[in-house]
Amino acid sequence: MALDKIALICVLVVVGVWCSVMLTGIVATFPYGLPVLGVVAVVGYFFYRVIRDRLGNAEDDYYEKNVEK
Repeated sequence: MALDKIALICVLVVVGVWCSVMLTGIVATFPYGLPVLGVVAVVGYFFYRVIRDRLGNAEDDYYEKNVEK
C-alpha cells in the first residue's frame, strides 16, 4: 500500500473521530447547536466529495505515474 493512501486513511480516521466528538457536543447543546450542525454537515459533504473525486479520477492517476516532475 502506498504511503499516500496510508496517510489518507489516517486523516480520515482522525476526521471521523473529530466529527463524532463535535456532533456529541452539538447534540448536548441542542437548541444552540443546530446551525453548527448544518455547517458541519456541509463541510463533511464537501470533504467526502473531494476524497471521492480524487480516489476515482483515472486522469490524475495517469499524470501522477507518467509525467516527469
